[in-house]
Amino acid sequence: MRNLLFVSLLIPLLGCSHSEPANPSVQKTDMASRDLNAQIPVNAKQEQPKATAQHPISPSAVKKRSVIIDVPLIRQNPELKYGCEVTSLAMVLRHAGVQVDKMDLYNVVKKDTDPLIRSKGDIIKWGNPAEGFVGDMTGKSAGYAVFDKPIEELVNKYLPGRAVNLTGQNFDAVLMHVSQGYPAVVWTTGDYRLPDRWESWTHSGKFIKTPLDLHAVVLVGYDEKFVFLNDPLSGKKQVKVSKDRFISSWKALQSRAVSYK
Repeated sequence: MRNLLFVSLLIPLLGCSHSEPANPSVQKTDMASRDLNAQIPVNAKQEQPKATAQHPISPSAVKKRSVIIDVPLIRQNPELKYGCEVTSLAMVLRHAGVQVDKMDLYNVVKKDTDPLIRSKGDIIKWGNPAEGFVGDMTGKSAGYAVFDKPIEELVNKYLPGRAVNLTGQNFDAVLMHVSQGYPAVVWTTGDYRLPDRWESWTHSGKFIKTPLDLHAVVLVGYDEKFVFLNDPLSGKKQVKVSKDRFISSWKALQSRAVSYK
């Protein structure tokens, strides 16, 4: 476990509150893909099942060569320092015609209220982001993240029966869905690289290993070499990122993606 002696420096690094993403042209890390599997939480299979899409993609669907969807941009700051997931979902729902804002979603998203417990600077116990948002999303105290299932539930709250959870599918399936005109909330890191700030703790007897430099954005398009993202943290629309680079970080975050149909 990473030694966090400087606790005051840790809090700004949690969740999606880190610095603005780096220029996508920066060279990629050379971490071998086989190392990614070693960084998946022990209980990942129980917490992150394969896709549970209520509306599977038709086998006859044809993916377009390039797509960019005009999705309204919403910034997470200043109200939600760690609110990249609900802010990204607010963008997706706005595109679907739902008049909802990030604060509405902040109020209703499931939350795991287990307190953060440290020992000698190390995190030893905290919540489970697979069950609800961990910590304080506003940033008044330490906050972290929420994973796909609670976000899927929010989609179904505002678009009953229309949530599509593509978590665990390959990236081509996500692109196929986007090619049909549906943006998706996807999990990555702040600079769209492989995560390098791994931390672990226990929650209700489970061992959780997850990166602190996690981030969520909206996948709004792609072409042959790039993906295009609405980033709630940088406040930039249709950010152009190397497809290979993005896929590596997305897979490291267990290939999470949530949309609607």
